[in-house]
Amino acid sequence: MGNPPELYHKILNIPKDTSPQEIRAAYKNLVKKWHPDKHPPSSKPEAEARFKAISEAYEALLDQQENRAVFGLCNDGRAGERAVGGGGGGLGGGVGPRMDRTRSDDFCTRSAPGTPAREFKKVYSSGNSGGRRAFAEFSSSIMRKAPPLERKLECTLEELYRGCKKEVKFTRDVVTKNGSIVKKEVSQMVLVKPGWRKGKQVVFEGMGDERPGCLPADAIFTVSEKKHPTFKRVGNDLVLKAEVPLVSALTGWSFSFRLLSGRKVSCSFQDEVLCPGYEKVIAGEGMPVPEHKGARGDLRVKFDIVFPKELTDEQRAGLAEILKASC
Repeated sequence: MGNPPELYHKILNIPKDTSPQEIRAAYKNLVKKWHPDKHPPSSKPEAEARFKAISEAYEALLDQQENRAVFGLCNDGRAGERAVGGGGGGLGGGVGPRMDRTRSDDFCTRSAPGTPAREFKKVYSSGNSGGRRAFAEFSSSIMRKAPPLERKLECTLEELYRGCKKEVKFTRDVVTKNGSIVKKEVSQMVLVKPGWRKGKQVVFEGMGDERPGCLPADAIFTVSEKKHPTFKRVGNDLVLKAEVPLVSALTGWSFSFRLLSGRKVSCSFQDEVLCPGYEKVIAGEGMPVPEHKGARGDLRVKFDIVFPKELTDEQRAGLAEILKASC
């Protein structure tokens, strides 16, 4: 088969010192995963190439195991025959041992067809050009895969809060049967889960551009978050900035707003003075936490006190009098 053993081990994802039983176990698991009948048309060409390459790697490694065993058996036979020939001592030139070696090799040749690797050839033969071509394509693709097709998946803060389904459409390069490359428009459905963050990636394996001699690229969609007019996301928390006139911050203030869920929330500050930098935390009203079912971040309301830009002399005097009395 002409390929280095390291490549066969890499295809089967096994170490170099794997036993025949472990080779068979790895082979069975991989052919179940990559059997072409279990794949949709979009990934069937890749599955066929991998299936054939896996089969060839399996056969090659079993052949190597078989050859070692047979070679060891033949060497044992030769060693015994040389000992007998050496005891005869009458023919000189070693004619006896050469005849014995011929019989020993003949014995090895006759015993080989019953081994598992030879029986496997009856089921799958990689000696045909199609098998060699598939193996060559697959083995080279271990090191080489077409660059990914990357796109943005734009989501509103509401979509990331509730979760949603989004259909994405994109154009990919497809290799035809005659080897030419054509453009094809495809669509996929993305299930956006509640709490997904900006930078989250959704990968469609093998749905990117195709290139001759390479595995199909992946199509990767990266979540981006549209700017929200009211809320800003910080980790799993939501931040709401509220502007409060100075007079309201000093004398009492109330306001209401709607959460991303649509629920209306009211905040009232009648018995307290709102200072610059004051922040009110409403627990459990932030974004869902994907890693912990049912958990949510907090809503942080930050108050921005709006000071008047100018005051009359009379207003200044009045404020000074009031503030002095309160200190």
